[in-house]
Amino acid sequence: MQASNVLNLGIKELRSLARDPMLLALIVYSFTLAIYTAATAIPETLNKAAIAIVDEDRSPLSARIVGAFYPPFFLPPVLITPAEMDARMDAGLDTFALDIPPNFQRDVLAGRQPAIQLNVDATRMTQAFSGSGYIQQIVSGEVGAFVQRYRGEQALPVDLALRVRFNPEMNKGWFGSVIEVINQVTMLSIILTGAALIREREHGTIEHLLVMPVTPVEIMVGKIWSMALVVLVACAVSLVFVVQGLLAVPIGGSVALFLAGAALHLFATTSMGIFLGTVARSMPQFGMLLILVMVPLQMLSGGMTPRESMPTLVQDVMLAAPTTHFVTLAQAILYRGAGLDVVWPQFLALLGIGAALFSLSLARFRKAINQMS
Repeated sequence: MQASNVLNLGIKELRSLARDPMLLALIVYSFTLAIYTAATAIPETLNKAAIAIVDEDRSPLSARIVGAFYPPFFLPPVLITPAEMDARMDAGLDTFALDIPPNFQRDVLAGRQPAIQLNVDATRMTQAFSGSGYIQQIVSGEVGAFVQRYRGEQALPVDLALRVRFNPEMNKGWFGSVIEVINQVTMLSIILTGAALIREREHGTIEHLLVMPVTPVEIMVGKIWSMALVVLVACAVSLVFVVQGLLAVPIGGSVALFLAGAALHLFATTSMGIFLGTVARSMPQFGMLLILVMVPLQMLSGGMTPRESMPTLVQDVMLAAPTTHFVTLAQAILYRGAGLDVVWPQFLALLGIGAALFSLSLARFRKAINQMS
């Protein structure tokens, strides 16, 4: 393998990419608007939930309960009649419908423990699960304050001191932006390398390379380093100007160390893109294969759901995926400020997985070239 051939082949790939406006637009979108949207469009677990209340008591206590629901957790309550409750729930207008029965205040003061009916639209799973708990706390708090004639909290025998680390504001945008950067690095590295190979096959330029004094490994390495460089530069620019600049997300660790880990991850994922490019015969086939590969890589790598909550079999199988180790080192570096002494196992794992994927892709690439020649 000659370094000059690898360099020239990589430059050729960069020039081909520069003449493809669709891929360029995809790169710009993925590392700008997609990251901004992922950071700002993530709602709270309970955010502006629609609630309707049937107030059959019309008492001061029921009025206190009605006035206790307000944004941002709930929309202002809509007062409805009992006949409207089922129809509004069926139409999807309300997530919660609270029915305060007649003589509710009188029964509370008499100690009869009256019941309040809460109807929940369980198809809105996240809001239904957390919102019902919020409503129970709100109603119990208002009833307790009304009965005791004052608002106060019971003193606990133990003082729990809460310390929120790495995200003191508990801002979901901080999490969403960094995870989206990780996802875009994986997705674009596979797309660019696979598309580069398929584009040459469709345009017939792969046959031109076969008659030149270059080897399959030089062709493959040229595609890998050029596409990896594009993604790495775009990732670095996005971290500085979008994540840290526009979104004001603090980075806890070294960006350079993260980019070094990203380079190892790109070594593995670009090899994976070459492999998928040799399997697929056209861009539509490549797109279908990409969906089958990207969904488990993103969903099961630990970026969206902690790996500890997954079945043991899934955890063991996903250790063979480069995204699992990349997500671990990226979160450790960018969130918690970890150094190389903490993330070196992930670096070694990415190096081993990348070498295995490179060898597998090279064997497949040579086989595909031999079939063309």
